[in-house]
Amino acid sequence: MGQRKSLFDRYPDHHVDLSAESRRVRVRLGEEWVADTRRALLVRETNHEPVHYLPLDDVREDLIEATNHGSFCPFKGDASYWSIRVGDRVEENVIWGYPDPFDEVSGLVGYVAFYADRVEWDFSD
Repeated sequence: MGQRKSLFDRYPDHHVDLSAESRRVRVRLGEEWVADTRRALLVRETNHEPVHYLPLDDVREDLIEATNHGSFCPFKGDASYWSIRVGDRVEENVIWGYPDPFDEVSGLVGYVAFYADRVEWDFSD
């Protein structure tokens, strides 16, 4: 099987736009803050709700664990996943990111997203 390619050439009206989030973004699971950053990206993709991506460097490594789960997006590439463990609570595959995204979205390198409905969010100026 050859190298996967993005579908941007076949669907020129499809957009994945990355912009800097001006607010501080924090993510919490239970009583623990899992992530805290002022360097988040807001990703707006055609036919999708906007998603905040946070630098993996600003996510607490002691609370996350890489999993074997994966998925493929024809506009971003192969996704890797992480679970969060806080005490006895585990949220499986709640974080995803694109370690080697397609060139068109290379700005996603080093960033991860959280399933918004499985964690708590805090946005402040």
